[in-house]
Amino acid sequence: MLRSEKRILTTHAGSLLRPPKLLDLLVAQSNREVYDEKALAAEIHDATVDVIRHQRAAGIDIGNNGEEARESFFTYVQHRLSGFGGQSNRAFMSDVFIEGFMERKLPEFQRKSVNLMQAAKAIGDVRHVAIEPLREECDGFDQAMSEAGRFEEPFMTAASPGIVCAGMLNDHYASDDEYVTAVADALRPEYEYIISRGYTLQLDCPDLAMERHVVFANRPLAEFQAYVKRNIAAINRAIEGLPREKIRMHVCWGNYEGPHHHDVPLEDVLPLFYEANVGALLLPFANPRHQHEWRALEKYPPPHNWLIIAGVIDTTTNYIEHPQVVSDRIEAVAMAVGDPHRVLAATDCGFGTAAGFGECAPGVVWEKLRSLREGADIASAAMFG
Repeated sequence: MLRSEKRILTTHAGSLLRPPKLLDLLVAQSNREVYDEKALAAEIHDATVDVIRHQRAAGIDIGNNGEEARESFFTYVQHRLSGFGGQSNRAFMSDVFIEGFMERKLPEFQRKSVNLMQAAKAIGDVRHVAIEPLREECDGFDQAMSEAGRFEEPFMTAASPGIVCAGMLNDHYASDDEYVTAVADALRPEYEYIISRGYTLQLDCPDLAMERHVVFANRPLAEFQAYVKRNIAAINRAIEGLPREKIRMHVCWGNYEGPHHHDVPLEDVLPLFYEANVGALLLPFANPRHQHEWRALEKYPPPHNWLIIAGVIDTTTNYIEHPQVVSDRIEAVAMAVGDPHRVLAATDCGFGTAAGFGECAPGVVWEKLRSLREGADIASAAMFG
């Protein structure tokens, strides 16, 4: 992975907004309805070219395809792996039940989008059965970059075994341990292929933090920490033998505008994250609940060869961060890590984690990415001269 040798490099967490026509087609695909496959392919191509152009115009160094080809950041696996069908009934995040919040947010829950709370579930053996969708996605990404311009380093996201198991519930395996192992083995070909195409692999792992206030909301912290260890072991199983310097891991507490007052403190789980055989860790340091937690990096320093990708742009508010605020956040993380060369600047999470789901207006998204670059330039001048 590229380091910030002469200036702070910029990236983001993966998903970007999808245009309305593409949204309709992806929702139909997710719901296993009849849809026009040629129209979907055309919309994916146009949307991918568009998001690459916007990223490059905003000054993003390490960019991706915006996940335009995917219905969401994890349910896309139902089209590539066997064993999924029916419908999960996932528990809601415990913080959203604070008085009056759900009533206020109800109109947003009712808008057209891919439903992450009722995704397909495991009803049979989970195995990898179709590399073609990923091959087509990578081919489309390369083609779009040939039209819109290449990034200094392209990356591609992939769901972690743990988030697939958390969002797509187990109705087949004898135990959840057996389920997450099967999913890890099934996802390995995806991870291998992404790296073989020359991309940096980003593993999306919100389960490593968010599940504390979902499934583990009323259980001891130690039980959640054991769950984190198990899911990281599943990651390590899935990426065994792959170059860790080509893999980054993204952890968050849920990409939604909510109270988040039940979030697990970073310092309670950060040392566990370091057990992953990856080369970089992307954490949110912009949203109001976690922007102070760069201090955890001082208490628990990252492995000496790791990069820290600092989320310094909030993806759940339409406020556009001032570049000086962005710079201050970058400098705080660099101070905690002790070396600005090991720090990259990013967003807290994605702007479109599922088709139809996103808090920010399109124009705001691009302005936030511009502010990210401007803030990184200010921090670069301060730290690199």
